[in-house]
Amino acid sequence: MSLDISKILLITDMDGTFLPSSKIPSERTVSAVEHFMQAGGRFSIATGRAIQAADQYFGLVKVNAPIIMCNGGMVYDIKDKKQIYDVFLPQSVREITKEILDAHPWVGSEVLALEAVYVPQMTEMEAVHNQICKVIPVICTVDEIPSREWYKVLFALPPERMEELMSFVEKKGYTGVDFVRSSKEYYEILPQNISKGTALNIMRERCSMQDFFFIAAGDYNNDIELLQAADLSVCPSNAVDEVKAVCDRVYPSSCEEDFIADVIDDIMSGNISI
Repeated sequence: MSLDISKILLITDMDGTFLPSSKIPSERTVSAVEHFMQAGGRFSIATGRAIQAADQYFGLVKVNAPIIMCNGGMVYDIKDKKQIYDVFLPQSVREITKEILDAHPWVGSEVLALEAVYVPQMTEMEAVHNQICKVIPVICTVDEIPSREWYKVLFALPPERMEELMSFVEKKGYTGVDFVRSSKEYYEILPQNISKGTALNIMRERCSMQDFFFIAAGDYNNDIELLQAADLSVCPSNAVDEVKAVCDRVYPSSCEEDFIADVIDDIMSGNISI
């Protein structure tokens, strides 16, 4: 059965899915999104980024639905500029973060709060991440971070040393929080049982979208719950194997080859149906 386009919401991860390595969406992709929304479809993003790091793209690509930020920590109404839903890390995360950073001085880190991105340990890789996100961070120690409302903690480190950090965390057996790898060089602390998938379910309920057909796109481990929560899941060819294993469709095109535009072409042509 074909779908009513006015009841379709396409929600996509940003980095590695919607955005190519240049971090600039192609003209074809931007045009496809505009055409999809003009036809009545809803378009949104689900990202690990803070609002400060995602806001730069809303001048290039419009969205017409709430967005998911901080890997599920926030559902945000971009039109009215207000949070629909928030969930924060427990206060115990301060000591967890300090212990991890003290044991790994070569690991960069940032803390995402609503008012700012705080960097308690700057490294070359963390500086690169700030540049990619076009964020001017507040440099301070963990104890100097004024906000008690942390959405997530991100660690930036060389991919070849990721197993070392993950092994340390596993041996410590931290409780009350979850850890997820969001790319080959990023490892994150999130509120327990919170993900892009839980945020998608919150969006359905609080935005009265229970009758919408959700199509989700992602490429990395932190997208898996989002893909599982959607009615249809798709991924680009550059997605990791764990993501490909849970997706309904694996596209031959990558994020460098207008993958999202290909998905929209399939929606518009009726090649995606219930």
